[in-house]
Amino acid sequence: MNLKGAEIARYLARPDPSRPALLIYGQDAMRVALKRAQAVAALVGERADEEMRLNRLAGAGLKNDPASLLDAIKEIGFFPGPRVVLVEDTPDSAADAVKAALAEWQQGDAVMVVTAGGLGKASALRKLFEPHRTAVAAPIYDDPPGEDEIRSWLRDSGLRDVPPEAMRDLMALARALDPGDLRQTIEKIGLYKHGDDTPLTPAQIALMAPATVEADLDELLHVVAEGRTDLFGQLMRRIEGQGIAPVTLAVAAQRHFRALHLASADPQGPGAGLSRMRPPVFGPRRDRMARQAQGWGTGPLEEAVSSLLATDLALRSSTRAPQMALVERALIRLAIVARGRR
Repeated sequence: MNLKGAEIARYLARPDPSRPALLIYGQDAMRVALKRAQAVAALVGERADEEMRLNRLAGAGLKNDPASLLDAIKEIGFFPGPRVVLVEDTPDSAADAVKAALAEWQQGDAVMVVTAGGLGKASALRKLFEPHRTAVAAPIYDDPPGEDEIRSWLRDSGLRDVPPEAMRDLMALARALDPGDLRQTIEKIGLYKHGDDTPLTPAQIALMAPATVEADLDELLHVVAEGRTDLFGQLMRRIEGQGIAPVTLAVAAQRHFRALHLASADPQGPGAGLSRMRPPVFGPRRDRMARQAQGWGTGPLEEAVSSLLATDLALRSSTRAPQMALVERALIRLAIVARGRR
């Protein structure tokens, strides 16, 4: 049986222990590992390893020793309870061994959980599992985790009071991070909120989220966009002291002002436009940039992007002008324009 769409997440959260085998495969090893861990925990519980009810086999070794899989599923455990045989990183060359074990499987034997990387349509493992009457194939795609999955991770981390605005930011974060990083971030938020029964806030999510931009550089661009010229010099000197290259600064400034331009032109408003970007902008940073976009307006932002592009081209030309001075002049001009619009 081949699972599709929403069936995949539902089944892996509660796999059927009466079915002999489950194939989990996909290009992203982290996504496959997370789904495998979820399915195994649902089948045998969290203490299966300690109670020797979880047997691990290397899929690559089954071609030379196919009987080891059959022996593993028939083995009688010392501790009572359901058992799983986990076959990891399984190549197509192991399909015959898995097929033989499926033919001999009976109720009471260990359930086989087979993991693999990306498998094409001609894969022997897919051809074995997809048409099988009782075995299950679960393809794992590179889509970000859905809301149901994120809510499950939140519950596991003790986070139950999650208002819509906080969930919106977590969904945005899911599009920016790998699933493993997102789950670690949610666990970190859970530790941060331990003993705190108040609702989760976007500010707390932003505090715990991995930094994607160097903090001082990010703050400098905010200061420029907000026209806070009194803070510009101090931050600029700090940026220079950190050894950030002029071209890097110019590219970061272009990215920031392009984001503002796109946000200002969004028909649903700057906040919605920032949330839909890749990677999305969320939390207090989104609110701050939305205010910047609204204060500038689409036309002036288009001119700002053009001036930054001209600066970038000058940096890449044969000019003898000091490169950092070129960038600093362009940024201070933008800050003065922004101050005039306040």
